[in-house]
Amino acid sequence: MATAVLHYLAAAATDRGRKRPSNEDAFGFSVEDGVYLVCDGMGGAAAGEIASSLAVDQVLHLLSGRGQNGSSPFPASAEEAICAANEAIYARAQRNQRLNGMGTTLVALTVHENHVWVMNVGDSRCYRLRNGHLEQLTLDHSLVEEQVRLGRMSPAEAKRSPLKNVITRALGTQSSVTPDVFGMEAEPGDLFLLCSDGLTRELSDAAITTLLSNGQSLDELCARLVNAAKDAGGHDNITCLLVRAEA
Repeated sequence: MATAVLHYLAAAATDRGRKRPSNEDAFGFSVEDGVYLVCDGMGGAAAGEIASSLAVDQVLHLLSGRGQNGSSPFPASAEEAICAANEAIYARAQRNQRLNGMGTTLVALTVHENHVWVMNVGDSRCYRLRNGHLEQLTLDHSLVEEQVRLGRMSPAEAKRSPLKNVITRALGTQSSVTPDVFGMEAEPGDLFLLCSDGLTRELSDAAITTLLSNGQSLDELCARLVNAAKDAGGHDNITCLLVRAEA
């Protein structure tokens, strides 16, 4: 039996939260080109906002119209776009001392028919909700999570650690970067969540699952996630992007 080709719907929301004076998160997506991404910037003097926006703009620009211009197939073209964004941020920081050290996390979802690739640098995450089960698809590039994976720290200790904000990989802080890449097949009804850590620091996986399981529109689900994270403290900027696969 032939498998039905999937199409995708998307929505996103972002908020500076209750504690931060500005929003250094950025998101962007193109349903037509099958590209979705969330970035969480870092650096003083608005540098984080510049880094995250530059990453989003660069990746979307390089991947726009890829089906018409004969560019290399996913995931190679997406990896190339992420590396180009890294180079652009790094070069911008080198030219302006005020921006020295700026960088951003990135989590991206790229789709072509039933094929899905997830890519990440840093601790912004991608989850998939399938048949009521929420699964984290990415691995955080953070000091505490790497210690957890090595068995040197428990998840509870990681949450309490004063080093929990230290990330081990980011766009723009070095002249080159290597994203993690995860490939999979999507199924009708799959719901992908891309988010910054302002969401996941406030809400448990169980809470996110409950919020995503009530059948509302994607816009309404995004608003519920952001509001729940703010109600839980809103200590950081909060961004979520939802992508649903439909037959």
